[in-house]
Order: sequence, then C-alpha cells, then structure tokens
Amino acid sequence: MSPLIQTDRPTSRVGLDRDLDLFEQTVPRSLVHRAAVSEVLVTGWRSTEGTSYRLGAQWSRGHSYYGSVANRWHDPMLLAESIRQSCLLLAHEALDVPMTHQFLTTRTSFQADEAGVRLSRPGRPAHVVLDMSLAEVKRRAGAVSSYAYDVVALRDGERIGSGYLQGQCVSPAVYKRLRGDRYKARASGPAVQPVDPRLVGRDCEFDVVLGTSVADGVMPLRIDPEHPVLFDHPVDHVSGMVLMEAARQMAVLALRAPSALLVACEANFKRYVEFHVPCLVTVGPSERDAEGRSLLTVRFHQGGAEVGTCRVAMDTSAED
Repeated sequence: MSPLIQTDRPTSRVGLDRDLDLFEQTVPRSLVHRAAVSEVLVTGWRSTEGTSYRLGAQWSRGHSYYGSVANRWHDPMLLAESIRQSCLLLAHEALDVPMTHQFLTTRTSFQADEAGVRLSRPGRPAHVVLDMSLAEVKRRAGAVSSYAYDVVALRDGERIGSGYLQGQCVSPAVYKRLRGDRYKARASGPAVQPVDPRLVGRDCEFDVVLGTSVADGVMPLRIDPEHPVLFDHPVDHVSGMVLMEAARQMAVLALRAPSALLVACEANFKRYVEFHVPCLVTVGPSERDAEGRSLLTVRFHQGGAEVGTCRVAMDTSAED
C-alpha cells in the first residue's frame, strides 16, 4: 500500500482495530435509498450482539450541501442523515424488509457534542462509528411493519452524540392505498421566492428551503425538485430531511445567527407533507438551556393542520 493511501486510512483511534473494515467503501446505494453514490455516507456494518449493530459512516468536510459550519465544525445534519441511512440499511439487511417497500419516518432525533464535530486539522474526513440497538419492532402477518433504533455515535473512540429513529414500512399495495391520488405525485419548480440565503446560513438561493414571509413570523416552505441532495431520488411527498433543514434555517433566521450550529433536533412527523399544498413554517420564542444554547420549536402547517414539529438546539458561539 502506498504511503499516500495509508495516510488517508482511519487509524485504530476509530475504535477497536476490527472497526477499520467498516470504512473501506460505501455500502450499495440502493440499500440506503440514494441515487447518487456520492450521497452515500454509510461505509460498512456488522451485527454485534442480539439486536445490536455497529456501522461506519464517513463525513466529508466538503459535502456539497452539508458542508462545514463556520469553517469550524462538520454539519451535524450529517449525523441525522447517517442515522436515516443506517436505519434503512438495517431494515433491508437485518430485518429482511423487501426493497420494494416504502418507508415513513414518524419520529427522529439527534444530539451532537460541539467538540465532537469539530473539523480535524489538517483537513480529513471524520470516521464515525454508530452503535445501534433495535428498540422495538412490530410485525403484521409475519412482516415487519415498524421499527425503532437507539443510536450512539463515536469518533476516535469517544462518544460524540446520540440519536433515535422510529419508522414504518409498508408494501407497495398498501402504500398506493394510503397515498390515493397523491401516489407518485411530483413537485413542480419553486413557487415562492427564497429568503436572502445569507440570513439562513447559505451561500446561494438554490440551497434555501424557506420562501419570503407571507405574514409576520410565517414563512412558506420552498421546494425545488431539481436539488441534487434534498431530492436525490423521486419521492411523492416532502422528506423529513427537508423539514429538518427548514427547521434549522428558520431557527438561524429567528436568532439572526447565520453561523449558528445545530447541535440537537427532535422531529415529529404527523402527516405526509404534500407538494401541491402550501406548507407554512412558524417558530416559537427562543429559550436558553443550562449550557447557554438557544432552544426553539419550529412548526409546520398544511391544509389548516399541524403536520410536524422540530425542537432544535442552536449553539451561537460562532457569532460571538
């Protein structure tokens, strides 16, 4: 092995020596429901004990959308996406859910330690180990219908965060009945103008998921089906990752802190968020936790009903 390749390999500081094989290559993109290989974060997995699993994920500091924050931190949304992808992989590989089934996340959360997501110097990707435990699984007619995982994230052998995801999986026939005339719906181009990207921590309008205000404190969700990361593959409703990003941007806007770091998010999704009905985003007043972080609750409303919420914690130290 050449010295150049050797220096880019994760070392035993990732964890035990046996963890090195978790980072050699990405898993097949179909197992994590991504169209682009470049968007696959999970790099390996194995069963550890009973219903527990260990997975590897690599976080690039130059991701095209979840890039570095304030040139100090990896974007913790990479942890949220790593959890999402890991749960899909385990659903197929460990729980034998068919590839044809559809998935819906009902609850998901993550917490990341500020020190644990700091960029390495000189620049290298972060190699993150996810220890995942199956919290609950329900079956219908012998087939898995829902599941949940508790997650602990490690970097260089140290705990850097945690998470949770609860999901449902349904057969194609059931999904078609659930979706009705929305089955295989596709979004059109953005119907609203974006807010100034600099106000929400973004560099260009293309990456903004909030439209200009329709009323005091009320912003429309902005959907662009051409976005290569947020809409990596065809879907017939707005994904949870898009809603979590909208919550992050809404919090950044409310705090007037473009470089704020999203260190925690607890999301609850109550209904499908449809493409062709305006979805309005609101945010409550900011509170402070014991560590000085700003806590905000972002709500999503569609068709006169609340369809989801995100409780976020923001570290604004980069603004000081």
